[in-house]
Amino acid sequence: MNTTIMLFLVQDGITNGAIYALLGLALVLVFAVTRVILIPQGEFVTYGALTYASLAAGQMPGTAKLALALGIGAFAFDLFVARKALHGRLVVRSFITNIVLPSIVLALTIYFAAQKPPVAVCIALSLVIVAMIGVYLYRIAFQPLAHTSVLVLLIASVGVHLALQGLGLLFFGAEGQRGPAVLSGAFTAGALRFTGQSITVYAITIAFIVGLWLFFGLTLYGKALRATAVNRLGARLAGIRTTLSGQIAFLLASVIGALSGIMIVPITTLYYDSGFLIGLKGFVAAIIGGLVSYPLTAVAALVVGIVEAFSSFYASNYKEVIVFMLLIPVLLLRSLAAPAVEEEKD
Repeated sequence: MNTTIMLFLVQDGITNGAIYALLGLALVLVFAVTRVILIPQGEFVTYGALTYASLAAGQMPGTAKLALALGIGAFAFDLFVARKALHGRLVVRSFITNIVLPSIVLALTIYFAAQKPPVAVCIALSLVIVAMIGVYLYRIAFQPLAHTSVLVLLIASVGVHLALQGLGLLFFGAEGQRGPAVLSGAFTAGALRFTGQSITVYAITIAFIVGLWLFFGLTLYGKALRATAVNRLGARLAGIRTTLSGQIAFLLASVIGALSGIMIVPITTLYYDSGFLIGLKGFVAAIIGGLVSYPLTAVAALVVGIVEAFSSFYASNYKEVIVFMLLIPVLLLRSLAAPAVEEEKD
């Protein structure tokens, strides 16, 4: 170990930590608004990354078909819920949102997949496809359970994770994929070398964090999400549609996951099940942040990334164990700080 190696490890840790920060923020957001511990966050990473890589390689990703299938399911749920009082305008809106929109995206995906589209088109299509999957999953799997206990929501989250992981194997196969870099080129600063992809990771992470801060602080929908996170019942009494808040939370989480995957896949080879482990590291950061604090989650994510980088240098076989062991002192301190906590009653 010397100064140069240490700087390289810190640089690598910050790059990974930036990804974990985005995932941790998404997990905190979804849990605060919907009380769902979003285990499938890793699948959003995988789907975004491999959809992007498939499109860049001129292959048709199965995720576009999945989005349409889930949209049909969401439309059927809407019809079933409103079966006693069908309003033409609501049916038309649901049909456009759940059937027409994913059909258009599927048609565009089929067209562009045969053309080997430019990077910008691949990114846009990947984000839209995964965003639709996230919103439809909430409608089908979580919205009907919105008033149940956290344990029931956790079981549903595990089920969705297993289903999406199996579908990932079906869509993308067992072979890993890599995608083209979002930004090419590189420059050096002293002993360090910064690639265009690493700069992209830093820039997008900072832009997304600033954008979320502005969204929550200045927009009406952002304030509605904050109100729902503080008190769901009070938000409903104030006229805030908690269902819409849940949809927005899942939309943001799926976009963050897909964007994280797109930033990772040019750096390392990803497989259909790689997202689970990546999502777990974001979950470690979210747990350290108490599933409530966005700034603490972001700082914890950087710590997780740096610890992982140094662990890979000193004990590469145990780096995952070392990262997850960070939870033990945090959970121990939290249990000592709050030894008696009454069970939450929904």
